[in-house]
Amino acid sequence: MRAKGKGAERTSWPLRRAGITLLLGLLPLPLILGSLLLGRKGLSPSEVWASLFGGEVSETARALVLRVRLPRILAASLVGVNLAVSGAAFQGIFRNPLVESRILGVSSGAALGAALAMVLRSGPAGVQTCAFLGGLLAAGLAILLGSAFGGGILVLVLSGVLVSSFFSSLVSLVKYFADPYVQLPGITFWLMGGISSVLWRDVMPLAVASSLGVVGLFLLRWRLNLLTLSEAEAQALGLPVRRLRFFVIALGTLLTAAAVSVSGVVGWIGLIVPHAARALVGPDHLFLIPASAGLGAAILLLFDNIARTALPTEIPLDILTGLIGVPVFFLLFMRQIRKGGGWR
Repeated sequence: MRAKGKGAERTSWPLRRAGITLLLGLLPLPLILGSLLLGRKGLSPSEVWASLFGGEVSETARALVLRVRLPRILAASLVGVNLAVSGAAFQGIFRNPLVESRILGVSSGAALGAALAMVLRSGPAGVQTCAFLGGLLAAGLAILLGSAFGGGILVLVLSGVLVSSFFSSLVSLVKYFADPYVQLPGITFWLMGGISSVLWRDVMPLAVASSLGVVGLFLLRWRLNLLTLSEAEAQALGLPVRRLRFFVIALGTLLTAAAVSVSGVVGWIGLIVPHAARALVGPDHLFLIPASAGLGAAILLLFDNIARTALPTEIPLDILTGLIGVPVFFLLFMRQIRKGGGWR
């Protein structure tokens, strides 16, 4: 009887994981609808419905829903998806629970690109383009340095730390020479994260990059599972480990750079959300990637709603994610230490 019970439990676990994954994947939908109601001017459900589906409603309400809130809400969802999924992939391939989506210096490179664009007065589109290219440049440099010295996991992580520190110093240099009354406040606020200025023209490129990155990583899900093994074990199973690792890093970098170029620097999502998703559905990337995507979108939507409604002035996203993310991570970290019996 006990063996039969254990067998039934083993059979039901994949079904439970699939159910939890489906729930997490659908979790952003009610939050998206609820977010359309929130703002400086509250809207009723009937006004939101009429604005979305061509009913009779005031032009002010229609403009608020379609031109202001909807693009912002979709951008927040996609940024959350990108940071969470890339964090989950990086934690898997680096076999390190402390790794997040910014490990290869993407955020520092994006910050440098955005700062240079602001100093050169390139406009919002130029800032996003330069931020995206700067993020790709930083990650590419980290990968190049890592591959030049063997391409091992530790070498890649150290390369990312060095590149991130170097680009952060360049950002400080740009801030030093920026106009202290016009350009410096803009750079500082961008570095604190936020999506208050997002328009429809920003959502479409972000959606394309998100689709490419998330779908690409999901198609590699079983290979990602093998990459969590040691390099020798994965090679023994016939996996081209280093080539595949760089391909996964490229997809994760695309997701992170696209997110940071739109939202600025937003921390902790790529670190905390994969841990929470892994606790709910396990380490199998078949479930982990969609669960991280849904949970990341929902959490960043929640943070963005707090950022735009809690105070008369908008709160930068990175402040909120830090204030909440640090205590949550500390609790997770202490729980892991207790389970492992102390420091290892």
